[in-house]
Amino acid sequence: MMITAVAMVAVSCVHTVSRAVIAPPHIAGANFVGSSSCMDCHGDLGEHFVGATHAGLKNHEGVDISCEACHGPGSIHVRTGGGLESIVNPGRAPETCFQCHADKRGEFSLAHSHSVMNGVMSCGDCHDSHSGDAMSATGPNLASIDATCVTCHEAQAGPFAFEHEGMRDGCISCHQPHGSMNDKMLISRSNNLCLQCHFQEHRGGAILIGNRDHSGFLGTGTCWTAGCHEAVHGSHTSSSLRY
Repeated sequence: MMITAVAMVAVSCVHTVSRAVIAPPHIAGANFVGSSSCMDCHGDLGEHFVGATHAGLKNHEGVDISCEACHGPGSIHVRTGGGLESIVNPGRAPETCFQCHADKRGEFSLAHSHSVMNGVMSCGDCHDSHSGDAMSATGPNLASIDATCVTCHEAQAGPFAFEHEGMRDGCISCHQPHGSMNDKMLISRSNNLCLQCHFQEHRGGAILIGNRDHSGFLGTGTCWTAGCHEAVHGSHTSSSLRY
């Protein structure tokens, strides 16, 4: 049975986050049956799916096709009692996600990104499409996002004897989680990244940051590469965040 990632049916739905109009995957000979039919067998997923970001997607006829928006029309799958050959299973391929999240395809194609496009990682490594706000660590706040990041980046989690207070604002205050033109997926390649929190004061010919004159350092590199604050996440030895 041929399953394509490009929709060939005149059905569309509105994604509740990006508001982008999408066309669900096409499965030859299959029709939409509605998410309630999926719950007959997949009730374990449905228990948490009710309040999920991806729940409540409807076609132009008002039928809830939340499940089928990603997995394709399910009539054959239901009639034959299941089987992966009769349904779209995104697996480690991001194309199903890109149907709605087209902007993420561009971010993953930038110079520095998580390895999704080459199949080393998948969207599902960080996101749970069947629960909550689609973060693997559920919850709508920054703490849940950070909990997802540190499942892989354990060394950055701490605890540290000297904590970088910026960590309290979350990983995404400094990093673009999908991709960036900057090394380490930073939102800025220069000292401007640090100066968004560490405000500078000009006094005479001095540039004061934290009551110390940094005028001789700001043009020599970045705050974390000029031999000063290399331990940007936290340090066990220095309150100035040095190793």
